Amino acid sequence: MTFIDGTVVNVALPVLQSTFHATVVDVQWVVESYGLLLSSLILAGGALGDLFGRRRVFVIGVGIFAIASAACGLASSVLQLIIARSLQGVGAALLVPGSLAIIGATFDEKSRGKAIGTWSGATAITTAFGPVLGGWLIEHGSWRWAFYLNLPLAATVVAISLWRVPESRGSKVQHGDWLGALLATSGLAGLVTSFLESARLGWGHPLVFGSLLGGSACLVFFLRVELKSAEPMVPLELFRSSSFVAANLLTLFLYAAIGAFFFLFPMEMIRLEGYSTTATGAASLPMILLMFFLSRWSGGLVNRYGARVPLIIGPLVMAAGFVLFAVIPAGAGYWKTFFPAFVVLGFGLAVTVAPLTTVVMSSVDAKHVGAASGVNNAVARVAGVLSIAVLGIVMVKSFGSRLEQTLQNLPIPQNIAQDIRSKEIELAGLELPPGLDPSVTAAIRRAISEAFRSGFHLVLSSCAGLSAASALVSWKLIASGTELSRDKP
Repeated sequence: MTFIDGTVVNVALPVLQSTFHATVVDVQWVVESYGLLLSSLILAGGALGDLFGRRRVFVIGVGIFAIASAACGLASSVLQLIIARSLQGVGAALLVPGSLAIIGATFDEKSRGKAIGTWSGATAITTAFGPVLGGWLIEHGSWRWAFYLNLPLAATVVAISLWRVPESRGSKVQHGDWLGALLATSGLAGLVTSFLESARLGWGHPLVFGSLLGGSACLVFFLRVELKSAEPMVPLELFRSSSFVAANLLTLFLYAAIGAFFFLFPMEMIRLEGYSTTATGAASLPMILLMFFLSRWSGGLVNRYGARVPLIIGPLVMAAGFVLFAVIPAGAGYWKTFFPAFVVLGFGLAVTVAPLTTVVMSSVDAKHVGAASGVNNAVARVAGVLSIAVLGIVMVKSFGSRLEQTLQNLPIPQNIAQDIRSKEIELAGLELPPGLDPSVTAAIRRAISEAFRSGFHLVLSSCAGLSAASALVSWKLIASGTELSRDKP
């Protein structure tokens, strides 16, 4: 459910924007509200499972997720949808860490690896086919069915969990770092609010400035609390390992690039290229299938070359993939344009993911492996949340600047031009005033398409830069060969 929802909503964004006459900031909030709560509470969710019972917290998480999914499907305004998506994020923060914790507690050491492999395979399959199924439901039914799909899944999961999953708790029950969780959530919420709303209100607005100041203060206090806490949500001692620091920096840069790309790509496909939601959902299948089929091969690269070499090459290949997307000619067909770019991007990701996981797990002591994995997972999700906010500003500003230049050269009345400028924040979903001459409408539509592509290409260049920065981090900070354990905390 969570992996489907994490991908299918991006495919639905153009439809949601049209349905609710929303700005790009509104649809950013639809994505960000979910990611924000999930990323900031996922570590606390694991602690709750240890304290109150993993199955119990997992089932509660599934229930919250299902209720929130129904609320998403029933939403009659974009604000209601954003609130429901926030509740989905809370449910996901309880059930995602709970699912792996249940596997760890239920299976012995001999069979645990296969069980986790099955879990990973299931997430890969749902990540691959979720957008296709969701796109088909949106195209042939309604965007609401992409959320209603979760209800029968949730009922099945709860029934199986109560029937077949034994209850378990942590051997050393931790009481959780609730102040840390509150400060992390508040801090990230403040930063995201300031970045997103700056595109609509400007940096001088009290809400924007106050959110930035308050969010920064909360994150500073969060670090102080984690240093003094007996049971910190984020054990800061992990960051004494340079390999662990490198792995998380690499994760931050790489998943920031991926998050921003997959937020804007469906708008490009649907709004500008005219693809259906089903075709848009299927467009990234080559990338995901490559990751799935090459995962064992890429895991073997660590044994042969160490983690450093693939973690330099993989991100550089991904950077080349983003560059390919930037130079794609408009209207040339999927197989000559998007397909090869996704193949390159997918190969780069396949080379990167398994060695990255190896570095995370190998750079800390055995007693810290669970915390290290949780921190890295949270970093990946925070990266997506922040990149959509920050690179969203880049997109809006670039789009507005390019459109402004083009409108000055078009023979349209000043009041019409002013009306269009006031709606720049809607990006490619910008609705034109009625009653315009067809030739003028066509010219403005071309200007909007060119402005969107210009902004998207700038974002793609940023994504390529972030990927290259990941390779640089690997080169500078990760030990050569397989010497990952020399600086364990």
